[in-house]
Amino acid sequence: MTRGRGTASVVASPVLVGAVTVLIVIVSVFLAYNANKGLPFVPTYDLSARLPNGSNLVPGNEVRVGGFRVGVVDTVKPATQVINGKTIPIAVANMKLDKTVDPLPIDTKVIVRSRSALGLKYVELTPGKSKQTYKAGGTIPLANATLPIEFDDFLNTFDDKTRSASQLALTGYGDAFAGRGPDINAALQALNPFFTFLRPVMRNLSDPRTALKDFFKSIGEVSAQVAPVARVQAELFTKMADTFQAFNQCPTCLQQTIEKNPPTLDTAIRSFRIQRPFLIDFADLSRRLQPFANVLPSALPRINAALAAGTRVLPQTVTLNRNTEKVFRALDDLVQDPSTDLALGDLRDTLAVTRPLINYVAPYQTVCDYTTIFFTGLGQHQSEGVAQGTGQRVLLKGDNGAQDNRFNNVFNDRPVDLPTGVDPTTAKTPDGQALEVFHGGPYYPAIDAQGNADCQNGQFGYIDGPLGRGRYPAHGPVAGDDSFYTQFNRQFAGGSHNVYLDNTPGLAGTTFTGVKNLRSVP
Repeated sequence: MTRGRGTASVVASPVLVGAVTVLIVIVSVFLAYNANKGLPFVPTYDLSARLPNGSNLVPGNEVRVGGFRVGVVDTVKPATQVINGKTIPIAVANMKLDKTVDPLPIDTKVIVRSRSALGLKYVELTPGKSKQTYKAGGTIPLANATLPIEFDDFLNTFDDKTRSASQLALTGYGDAFAGRGPDINAALQALNPFFTFLRPVMRNLSDPRTALKDFFKSIGEVSAQVAPVARVQAELFTKMADTFQAFNQCPTCLQQTIEKNPPTLDTAIRSFRIQRPFLIDFADLSRRLQPFANVLPSALPRINAALAAGTRVLPQTVTLNRNTEKVFRALDDLVQDPSTDLALGDLRDTLAVTRPLINYVAPYQTVCDYTTIFFTGLGQHQSEGVAQGTGQRVLLKGDNGAQDNRFNNVFNDRPVDLPTGVDPTTAKTPDGQALEVFHGGPYYPAIDAQGNADCQNGQFGYIDGPLGRGRYPAHGPVAGDDSFYTQFNRQFAGGSHNVYLDNTPGLAGTTFTGVKNLRSVP
């Protein structure tokens, strides 16, 4: 009795029955809400896939293999990947798969496909044949993913202009086929024999040995080559039409010409045996000329320009050729003259005799240009412009009359010199007259041993010393006589600016010509 009353009381309790009902409803709603993410407490095979585009792919989308649902997409996250040095955006889809597909080969392909026109997507996996498989938590690489053609992209190809044109075309087709059903049936019936004979023709054309793709490529290249001369081709066909029209005016003449062709061809066949060596040599020559033919397109414009210039110059060469003929005739007369040989012999002897002198004098002229320097100095020495005209400088030039040894004194006992430490460019006598000094040697060289220019005679100005040899000792002061002239004439001490060495140290450099070395003389 007690047990029966307890059971009846549980069923009969409205609160307890309502609580159980609510619990069952909550569990059912929870399971229904999470059904897209997999049932709880059910083991899954988790994989990730790197996709080039995750557009419209959301968590909960199905994952299918062979058209059957094998899992769902858990999450979709953006990511990046470096391809060929460039960083591109991608999507990473994390999938929860049934254990029935565990494991998947590593060459499994993945693609996101449209499930409906409303944008619903699903992930399709195509298992490969590799023996290596993905472990749980693995990632299918981007190289195994394919970017599909989206339905939206397909619809975007039909823009307003395309839709209008398609509508116009379909309307035209409808009008063309309207009321012509019997004719279409008759045409289809007549096409049966045509397709019967067309089949072997198309088989030959589709055979790779036919090289049909090369044929169309060659046609394109020929068309590209012919396009620049299309007008010339049109004129050619026009003239050919005139030629064929002329043939048509005399069919008998054409018939007679054709009748003569067989004996002509027989003669040509016999002559080809003789021409065969020539043709072989001609073929060899053609192969050798191939490099020239390759550069001919780029060389022809220059050749044409040269021919155009030569055409203008060619008439003027007639006079040049006539004058050249006179020159050669004069040369022939000169060669035939007996005195020419004697003159050449004398010239050879003259050159042999003067060769040492020329070798010695050549550097002085070719490097230092001493001939010009000589005449320049001579002109400046002989004359000088004055108000009344040109005066002779050697007659007008005076001296200070103070120095014991000076340029116009014929009783000098030493070279013209100054005392030690006296600058010849500023030294003057008490009455303001310039003092004189000898500052040049007569036999300076033109070049050194290496041929470098050392044109000392061609330089102007004083050479600072002391470069003298001191061969004249100082006389010493005179007791009781401290006059300028006495002290000046007694204390020259060999001179500090008296330069009479055969060659001053260092290279004086070039003069007028600027040639720095004998090897630079042209």
